[in-house]
Amino acid sequence: MSTDTAPAKKKNGPELQKSSYQSDEEKIAQRSLPNATGPEKSLLSSMLQDPAEYVMRSEEMGLTPEHFYHPSHQALYKVIRDLSNIGTKIELVSLTQTLMDRGILENIGGPSALTEIYTYSPTAAHFDHHLGIVKDKFILRNIINSCTEAITRSYEDQEEVAGLLDEVEQRIFAIREGADIEQAPTVKEDVKKVIENFEKYLAGGGQPMGIKTGYSQLDSMSNGLKAGEMFIIAARPSMGKTSFVMNLVEHICLDQKLPSMVFSCEMTSEQIVQRLLFARAKYAISNLRNGFTPTKADLVRIKNAAQEIAESKLFIDDTAGISISELRAKARRKKKEEDIQCIAIDYLQLMKSTSKQAQGSREREIAEISAGLKALAKELAIPVLVLAQLNRGPENRGGSPRMSDLRESGSIEQDADMIGLLFRTAYYAEDQEQRDEQDGIAELNLAKNRNGPTGSIPLTFIKELMRFETRAFDDSVPE
Repeated sequence: MSTDTAPAKKKNGPELQKSSYQSDEEKIAQRSLPNATGPEKSLLSSMLQDPAEYVMRSEEMGLTPEHFYHPSHQALYKVIRDLSNIGTKIELVSLTQTLMDRGILENIGGPSALTEIYTYSPTAAHFDHHLGIVKDKFILRNIINSCTEAITRSYEDQEEVAGLLDEVEQRIFAIREGADIEQAPTVKEDVKKVIENFEKYLAGGGQPMGIKTGYSQLDSMSNGLKAGEMFIIAARPSMGKTSFVMNLVEHICLDQKLPSMVFSCEMTSEQIVQRLLFARAKYAISNLRNGFTPTKADLVRIKNAAQEIAESKLFIDDTAGISISELRAKARRKKKEEDIQCIAIDYLQLMKSTSKQAQGSREREIAEISAGLKALAKELAIPVLVLAQLNRGPENRGGSPRMSDLRESGSIEQDADMIGLLFRTAYYAEDQEQRDEQDGIAELNLAKNRNGPTGSIPLTFIKELMRFETRAFDDSVPE
């Protein structure tokens, strides 16, 4: 008997354990998404009882129909908001009729459900608190949905790890900002922003609406560096494009006190700071190599410049060959932590893309990087300054560059909002006499300007200080 019953116990034991076991995924699947039915009803009740006060307040605090979990509450809030926006008086009888006319009264639960919501909250004293609860539940649902999608994609797209990581981080960043990345702003919001910018422009006496560059003619033509725009600064090697972009960063970060970030793929952060410091102090670093002793005035300027830079909110990342996904991730974090207002990248062709589509095609890779940087400018709503290399076209023509000289991808022309072609005429001089005559003469040809005029901006390059300064118009470039 004992030998017959023992095997039966062993056989049944594991089966009982298996039937009672549930994985974490199964448990989660059986649970409803986070929601707050009571607070949702309370918000709607307050709006129905005092629409003039609480519909407007809900919109000011960014409440959207998607924040409501129950479809009936979403539909009701849409109607209440629509009626409020067109100035229609909201009260129970006419609202019931409106819902009936639109064929959604039964979706809400009928007249009895509407009356229940109307009387649900006898006081609106807790409106803000309940709105916060509803928003928190919405965020939790977004987190769950984003993570669920990320889990699915992690199984399916195992060859696109970097791109997937970038997408997941973008979604989480959007949730942190309290925004739905799929939701487009309304035309009404866009009109409001345009009018606000127009009023600021008038109040400023015609001053640039964007961030000032420190070069008056460039500011006049571009109207400043504006949020969401990508400015490509392209040149052949040794033209001074790194110096020029650091002159821009210096004016933005040190003179205007705006937090800025520089991604340097070519130079170390120490080299960048050295250039910036001595350019700021207007001291030729070549003096040190030639054995000249700095004067007391020189030392004071260097000390002051060092203190300014040390106390500024300038952030430098010198990761060599940084990928577009890694750059975007770092920029998002710094935007969140320090609210950076500008990004500069030196330079585009030294970056890389890790996506599968970009492998084996340098042109496609550059196109992905260019599109990614433009998308980053729009996502963070800040200007992005990007240095780019030109091909040998200017050498073949003996001077002035063209947009078609941009190396490896015509998509850069398409993605950029502005393209500035930087060159110095002495570089193409035929002899030393001509080189001496044209020494320091530089020009930024604003070849593309999506929102303004194009044309040449005369500059002077002070090689000893690694600085570009505005040059008067009558100092024309020799033909």
